Amino acid sequence: METSIIELKGLTKSYGTTHAVDHLDLSIKKGEIFGLLGPNGAGKTTTILMMLGLIQPTSGIPTICGHNSTTNPIAIKSKVGYMPDSIGFYDHMTGLENLMYIGQLNGFSRLKVERMAIEAMETVGLDHAINMKTATYSRGMKQRLGLADVLIKQPEIIILDEPTLGIDPTGIKAFLGLIERLSREQGLTVLLSSHHLNQVQQVCDRVGIFVKGRLLAEGNIEELSKKLFPEASHQIRLRLKKPIRIPWKDESELMQLIDVEKVTIEDNQIQIGCNKDLTPDIVRFMAAKNYDIIGVQQKEYGLEDIYQKYFENPN
Repeated sequence: METSIIELKGLTKSYGTTHAVDHLDLSIKKGEIFGLLGPNGAGKTTTILMMLGLIQPTSGIPTICGHNSTTNPIAIKSKVGYMPDSIGFYDHMTGLENLMYIGQLNGFSRLKVERMAIEAMETVGLDHAINMKTATYSRGMKQRLGLADVLIKQPEIIILDEPTLGIDPTGIKAFLGLIERLSREQGLTVLLSSHHLNQVQQVCDRVGIFVKGRLLAEGNIEELSKKLFPEASHQIRLRLKKPIRIPWKDESELMQLIDVEKVTIEDNQIQIGCNKDLTPDIVRFMAAKNYDIIGVQQKEYGLEDIYQKYFENPN
């Protein structure tokens, strides 16, 4: 059985009659990259701060690495590395000096923390900038330095709150690739909080859609698309050389293919709704029936479609 390293039960934070987080139940497995996806103000950061023991929940229990972070927040600090959306470093100090200073504040000896800081900077691709003052670092470099700061603690969990803000597209791709590699190689559990759909979809094993303090859905992209679009998790459109004559004699046979849910015909176009990608099977079927295919398009519902569907009706 897979081990849950993060377990949130009924987690709630209320300010008067307003629920910033509303009875959140969430389980995240060890080694998983989980994306907490929602608009600004959805309650993502509030959730993270309760997980870290930095604010008290109104009700509910956040359990991290087997510890209740409300009653035992100190134990969480050695298990979790947290990178907030805004990272500050001392600009007059080098990257290495910043990491060593922070490490010493966390109780590491100078000799030990220097070795750990150098290794961490090498891991995140900043070995060339060890002795550069952080005033000269780009935003992307500072994000990598922030990640190195998190890694020094050798945590079991990394929590990243909007980690790609202000980074250019190339830097975003490199940073997310680094997160994915570290998770796979070191077995790190990653909670990535973001409102950027494409970034979450790029690296996360599962996502949770968070709106107005409530977790509306969770799962991988395929699971969510099947739940929301049971007749259209995949759409395949064929354009033929000649129009289809109605009634179409081959429609019933096409419907017999496993996972074909719906067939729509319009002039010389056929749209087929499936529960998985059947493009090769359908093309072979049509070719065997001697239809001249002049175009094939396929659509797989992605995170943006799923998110918009929930956002249209959050209840």
